[in-house]
Amino acid sequence: MPKPKGYLRIDLPERAYQPFDSAQHFRFDYSAFARVDRADQKAGHDDWYTIVYPQFKAEVYVSYKAVDKNLPVFLEDARTLALTHLPKASGIADSIVIVPENKVYGNFYFIQGKGVASPIQFYLTDSVHHFVRGALYFGFRPENDSIAPVIHFLKDDLRHLAGSLEWK
Repeated sequence: MPKPKGYLRIDLPERAYQPFDSAQHFRFDYSAFARVDRADQKAGHDDWYTIVYPQFKAEVYVSYKAVDKNLPVFLEDARTLALTHLPKASGIADSIVIVPENKVYGNFYFIQGKGVASPIQFYLTDSVHHFVRGALYFGFRPENDSIAPVIHFLKDDLRHLAGSLEWK
């Protein structure tokens, strides 16, 4: 009888957070085991960042856009980008974000399924001036059942980010 497939043990660090300040539009807390890199700047995209988790070979791409009567377009784009993973997904769960004291509202998309490229996507907004979208990707072809502890760990980190987000 063949042995069942096994996975390596993944040791997760103790949670600790540090502040990030975009200098222009927002600030948030992120994992002390990560770093924030400014993404390559393209015309009109001066507030794109990458939260890099070297230990997990994971990156969260974060983009900021100013809202100017175009919030419905941004919301639909975020939804559409999350749903592009539907062909490989076995399910998508969403979770509403409401942090009224910071005027932060949004949604997380948790995308389940073997080989899903981006298991977590989210957007956060104040509905008037600011919009932030994020997506988690791994630097390898993910087998989400084998990295489930990492995905869960990063899910909690990103929820912490959402809860600590403050607009300027």
